Amino acid sequence: MDFPVFNCKNGDDVIRAVKEYNVSFIQFWFVDILGNLKSFQVTPSELESAFEEGMGFDGSSILGFTRIEESDMVAFPDATTFQICAWRPMERPVARMFCDVRNPDGTPYEGDPRYILRKLTEKAAQKGYTYYVGPELEFFLFASSQCPQPIDAGGYFDAPPLDLGNDVRRDIIFALQRMGIPVEYSHHEVAPSQHEIDLRYNEAMKMADVVMTYKVVVKEMARKHGVYATFMPKPIFGQNGSGMHVHQSLFRNGRNAFFDPNDPHHLSGECRSYIAGLLKHAREFCCVTNQWINSYKRLVPGYEAPVYLAWAQRNRSALIRVPMYKPGKEAATRIELRSPDPACNPYLAFSVMLAAGLEGIEKGYELPKAVEANIFHMGEEDLTKHGIGSLPGSLYEAAMELKGSALMQEVLGEHTHANLVGNKLIEWDAYRTHVSEFELQRYLPVL
Repeated sequence: MDFPVFNCKNGDDVIRAVKEYNVSFIQFWFVDILGNLKSFQVTPSELESAFEEGMGFDGSSILGFTRIEESDMVAFPDATTFQICAWRPMERPVARMFCDVRNPDGTPYEGDPRYILRKLTEKAAQKGYTYYVGPELEFFLFASSQCPQPIDAGGYFDAPPLDLGNDVRRDIIFALQRMGIPVEYSHHEVAPSQHEIDLRYNEAMKMADVVMTYKVVVKEMARKHGVYATFMPKPIFGQNGSGMHVHQSLFRNGRNAFFDPNDPHHLSGECRSYIAGLLKHAREFCCVTNQWINSYKRLVPGYEAPVYLAWAQRNRSALIRVPMYKPGKEAATRIELRSPDPACNPYLAFSVMLAAGLEGIEKGYELPKAVEANIFHMGEEDLTKHGIGSLPGSLYEAAMELKGSALMQEVLGEHTHANLVGNKLIEWDAYRTHVSEFELQRYLPVL
């Protein structure tokens, strides 16, 4: 049987597809505030009522959702996201749909990450913009989940036999394509056993759903090959970590609002203000785009991870890179935010980026000059002279920046903002009080 790609518009389309392909179960997907995928299975006989009334669940058991005395939540499947799971057999196949989480009275639940992103994209739409993103998700393939043992010693763009993950990437790409997810290219990354598969850009909500699907497909295909895939930002000391560079642009009436043929950098005033908004608010949203203790082991100078608040065209040490314009490629004009990592919640990450950029446009932020020199080689005096700040150096610092940000509280909503800050401070406290192997080896023999 050929693997079908669906373009369902409503519940009736889904029900017909389920019958035609003899689908056995439909997984209902949603995420908690940290981007952890949650799922429960529904039989075909329950689909009609699920589209009409939703499926109830206990929200108090989902991180950051609701308190025990307000625990009832309802998941409503989004028919447009229906696809058969490419990692499962086609005999009695399993499908999945993403869900919108609502309160029992049918109103959107303010803590649902999809709802938070939808609010932001609707705000952009009211201004005439469509928000497009194209993330580059890096990951490692290890022998197991117990320790970061690479399966190869390959480096950037290496080919087999140095690249031993080529077959895994091949099967990941085929699985993504079977689910209607277009892939641009893939390659071995800089660190041993590190890989990247780049996705074709799309509207933000669709891309956030794609990112979650991508993570599942990568892990499932790796498991079928007997290896373990991880999106941990910095699993190996002394090697590059994994990033999620996010290319982004705004379109208006089908035209790229970031392009200006008369600007030296071919960037419109809106684009310049958008970049300025990202730079101004990057410290405030860093706890969302880089939400783990381990994220800040990657965000250090010298490992291709950007930590300095600057922008450039060719300079990859800057936080924001603007790919060089190619004549006739106006639609490809975009900016690339290089700080996020693939362990973030994509719905919230895309939300805070868009909010910061729109704030820059709304308030007419002025963009500082581009910095093309290698910022990693600058001392404190040069950084000060160029007015270049840096991202938070730890999760605690990032959480406090998030806590004090009025813009982020507005974007995330009071509930999610408070829950996210609280969760990160608990994580920091657990890390802060932990006695590590590093400390025992360094201090126990001499103190």
